[in-house]
Amino acid sequence: MNILEYMKDHLLILDGGMGTLLQERGLTPGESPEGWNLSHPDVISDIHRAYFEAGSNVVNTNTFGANSLHFSSGELENIIRAAVRNAKDAREQSAGDHPKFVALDVGPTGRLLAPYGDFPFEDAVRTFAEVMRLGAKYGVDLITIETMNDSYETKAALLAAREETDLPVFVTNAYGEDGKLMTGASPESMAAMLEGMGADAIGVNCSYGPKQLSPVVERLLSVASVPVILKPNAGLPKSENGKTVYDVLPEEFAALVSDEIRKGVRVAGGCCGTTPEYIRRLAQKSKNISPVPVTFQHRTTVSSYTHAVEFGASPILIGERINPTGKKRLKEALRENDMEYILREGLGQQEKGVHILDVNVGLPEIDEVAMLRRSVQELQAVCDLPLQIDTANADAMESALRIYNGKPLINSVNGKQESMDAIFPLVKKYGGVVIALTLDEDGIPATAEGRVEIAKKILATAQTYGIDKKDIVFDTLAMTVSADPHAAEATLGALEVIRKELGCHTSLGVSNVSFGLPGRNAITGVFYAEALTRGLSAAIMNPYAADMMKTYYSYRALHGMDENFTDYIAFCETYAEASAKPAEAKAGADATTSDLQHAIVSGLKESAAEVTKSLLSTTAALDLVNQEIIPALDIVGKGFEEKRVYLPQLLMSAESAKAAFEVIKANMATAGNAQVKKCPFVIATVKGDIHDIGKNIVKLLLENYGYDVHDLGKDVPPERVVEEAVRLHAPMVGLSALMTTTVPSMEETIKALRKDAPWCKVLVGGAVLTQEYASAIGADFYAADAMESVRYAEEISERLS
Repeated sequence: MNILEYMKDHLLILDGGMGTLLQERGLTPGESPEGWNLSHPDVISDIHRAYFEAGSNVVNTNTFGANSLHFSSGELENIIRAAVRNAKDAREQSAGDHPKFVALDVGPTGRLLAPYGDFPFEDAVRTFAEVMRLGAKYGVDLITIETMNDSYETKAALLAAREETDLPVFVTNAYGEDGKLMTGASPESMAAMLEGMGADAIGVNCSYGPKQLSPVVERLLSVASVPVILKPNAGLPKSENGKTVYDVLPEEFAALVSDEIRKGVRVAGGCCGTTPEYIRRLAQKSKNISPVPVTFQHRTTVSSYTHAVEFGASPILIGERINPTGKKRLKEALRENDMEYILREGLGQQEKGVHILDVNVGLPEIDEVAMLRRSVQELQAVCDLPLQIDTANADAMESALRIYNGKPLINSVNGKQESMDAIFPLVKKYGGVVIALTLDEDGIPATAEGRVEIAKKILATAQTYGIDKKDIVFDTLAMTVSADPHAAEATLGALEVIRKELGCHTSLGVSNVSFGLPGRNAITGVFYAEALTRGLSAAIMNPYAADMMKTYYSYRALHGMDENFTDYIAFCETYAEASAKPAEAKAGADATTSDLQHAIVSGLKESAAEVTKSLLSTTAALDLVNQEIIPALDIVGKGFEEKRVYLPQLLMSAESAKAAFEVIKANMATAGNAQVKKCPFVIATVKGDIHDIGKNIVKLLLENYGYDVHDLGKDVPPERVVEEAVRLHAPMVGLSALMTTTVPSMEETIKALRKDAPWCKVLVGGAVLTQEYASAIGADFYAADAMESVRYAEEISERLS
């Protein structure tokens, strides 16, 4: 039976946890759970069989951490082959006649992807691709991508699954207490990207218990057009007598998850701490619940790595400044590879309030494929707005779409068969909303009726590629009224019909209408207002044009889109007619910040280095550190703690500070001065754990605050941590663990430190920890995020000084 067919009319019950059950069967701290597929196949099959008999329709193979980063190719194939065989044996041997499926379980690599980490996106895709091929080779029924806390790594895994197999793919992410992924993605942004790329079911797993994850689930249910998955932990973990236990018992767990099923969840199971008994109770509780039908959501949505932008609720502004047409300075920047100029243009437009950035780097004399890809990567590193990938080059488009982190706006396709055949496959594969121009082989029709007919042709062709009309936004082409007095009416007439009768959203490059006329901004502003009243959804525009912005804020105020006129009043108070030039705007920082602080806050590495070089001629190196760099990091750190800044922005600011530090270090070395560092800080991921994302983030921030960080890496034995702490007489040690199975290693390390380095303060962090858990295993401090580690280190450092 095909699992997707079965899901149409039935709830799907998943399995529960694996790690804690293996610990009960003898898995030792630091031992590979995946290795037990070969060394203890009977144990693995027995656990799978218990889940099937408890009522699971799906069991995940014991391959969560199986990939080429941790195993050689030969080992990896042997493990996946054995894992699939163990699950299939359990299926054959288990009692019960309900449908049973075997899923290839794919977890995160434990590496942070570039530009925030050191793992290239395509390397991640290749790593996942090998796992996907092996799963398909040995006959799994579906693929489960789970516990992903980074949207970019999630995309890499889903892309690999889609390119290597034709299997159904379920994707679940691990959301934090703030309802976002570690790198900032909201449930709405993940739903947009994952649905766009063809995930068959999406949802949430791990992190917390069902009660804490309920708000995230309900947000997914409100936007998803595919089945929603809930696979929570058995509550929150704690340590009792050296054993990890959870605070939600099976009956309560089943009741809470069943409540979410009644709200619309279609796929449910358990994660850390859950056992076959949890699944048995859940299957019993939910067996008489009628599945809530999955509703197709007619939402036109694009997204960045943090948030989604939905067409329709309010007019959307698409900043046009990163487009070389008519822009001499941008053309120079493109020819000279001046990426900092491009980044400042993006940040400046974000400050002016645009919702999406247009990115067009098409110049005949440059390598557009490479430049568009690089521009998209670097803009997404410093700016969290969705991007419009704007190019007539299909190769450049695919290159950019492949590495885009989110669901992009794609500009453009048109009614020419050649164009549709080139662009629609890219839209389908990578997911996106595509701008469709109402022109074809015969050119641009002079009448509104002619443009509407082309729109209908585009919609019909898109359907043959499996693209719904919600993912098509029509541009009815603003033409120059100085050449044709009736041009505006044809554009507006077509726009109105497409919006009201075809039910599609619309976009216009509004400034085209005024070419060749004096006082262009005035006529463009009025044309924009008229287009809004006819149903314009989005405008590609210059956010520094006062007439355009006045029209935008006034229209929203007059149409009930601006509660208490808050935005309009703020605009009137702050927007000056003579705005600063885009390239000179200080984006991302307070107006009182210095140039160096602004560069660091904005994540502009090259600017930070250049400004530092200049300042060193008049300012002492240590004064720059204490009066400029540390305060800038504090600004970003405070924003991060207040949930206004997300992890990628924090990391790029840290990288910019690092660039400034490198200049200072070189200057001090030339002058014969030694760099002054704070106390030693030893950091490590504990034995058996190969996930070092959190540790690496903490290391980067601590180094920027001046600490002498000694990074021991991952999978570090307790004795090695103790040895280094004693050698350095380090006042602080930081320990990281992501997996439930490796927390005992953390506790063992803490005990060893207490014995041989009693002076040392131990701070701990990781997805499976809580404050209560950390206290129970003897830690001095629990850091919920990287900035908390820095704040604690600063506190201890002050006591020592």
